Amino acid sequence: MRLKLAIMSASVCTIISGSAWAEMAISANDGKVKLVDGVVQAVKDGKDTISFIDLKASPPKVLATIDAPTSVVGPPSSVAISPKEEIALVTAAQKFDPADATKLVWDDKLTVIDLTPLKASIGKRIIDAVKRTAPTAMPPKILATLTVGKGAAGVSFNKAGTLALVANRGEGTISVLTVAGNKVEVVGKVDLGNDKSGPSAVSFLPDGKSALVSLDGESANKLILLDVDGAKVTLSKREINAGLRPYGVDIAKNGEFAVVANIGRGGGDADTVSLIDLKAQPARVVNTVTVGQTPEGIALSPDGKLMAVGVMNGSNKPKASPFFNENGHVKLFRIAGKQITEVGDVSVGKWCQGLTFSANSKTLLAQCMVEEEIHVLKVGSGSTGALTKSGTIKVQGGPAGIRIAD
Repeated sequence: MRLKLAIMSASVCTIISGSAWAEMAISANDGKVKLVDGVVQAVKDGKDTISFIDLKASPPKVLATIDAPTSVVGPPSSVAISPKEEIALVTAAQKFDPADATKLVWDDKLTVIDLTPLKASIGKRIIDAVKRTAPTAMPPKILATLTVGKGAAGVSFNKAGTLALVANRGEGTISVLTVAGNKVEVVGKVDLGNDKSGPSAVSFLPDGKSALVSLDGESANKLILLDVDGAKVTLSKREINAGLRPYGVDIAKNGEFAVVANIGRGGGDADTVSLIDLKAQPARVVNTVTVGQTPEGIALSPDGKLMAVGVMNGSNKPKASPFFNENGHVKLFRIAGKQITEVGDVSVGKWCQGLTFSANSKTLLAQCMVEEEIHVLKVGSGSTGALTKSGTIKVQGGPAGIRIAD
């Protein structure tokens, strides 16, 4: 028995330190708001939570949930996991107004979460199973709460895990943070020159020398590239025009292209997603396709072959609206060169937000705010890539941001 436990312990260490940990998804859940007949209302004393989901389990399940501030405001890239899965960063764009608990105002907080206790608890569960003893929960713990900028929204790590950027929607800036292990420090800001520009999503190119930022403000309505040299981040001269109100952004792991969701003005018109050729000099939009009303979430599969788009489809509108529909949709597209082809479509819930693939590109998670649940979708193989529902995951609060480690 001792030999068996020793072997299991060695296996646990391999699991914890190995790349298999990249099967963890983190969901940021906003408990401060509810959607009532198309109107967002503050929930007095509502609590935000962060859920940690095991994508390797069948079906995927929540391993732990902790309290931490977050917000549905901004794109669903409000959470990021460091490449070695040591820490997670979660932004909070809004908080309760200290003078009136029925109202929300800009927040400027970033929470740093230590993931190592959860990794250790996974190993302990395996040993407990061998010993046939009850498992002990070891949830992640909050390491620090940092001040970044008003309306802190999209957040991303560079591939090396040494730098992170935060898009601050409420003030038109990008916060720059250095990362050393589990120590995160705010070292500066990039002023975009327009406090109404609405920086939303920010994502590093794989080489770490550039980052792409979406600006969905009415006075901006474009994407920009940032130049990155160590911890020095500056504006480049390149601006990219995709569609109305570029919002969610994802970049292929090979650095060849990016995709952006253009959410439009919410007037019932069909909106678009665009493909950006990052290898072109200069980078440029090379294709745009129509997807439906308000494409909130967008995600590329890790293998770079598929793009998932979450379309609200009017599910966030009042029932009396001529543009209202009972359900949103998740659409799947195959990307080949500069071509985008729709290969799957499945109905989901209402006011749905973020999407993330599993590391093997075979499972897709789709967040839905109204139902306070995450749909688990299976991705078909072959040329069809069809989507099928395989279950749901309940969370505490409305799931509004989701990510796996890049």
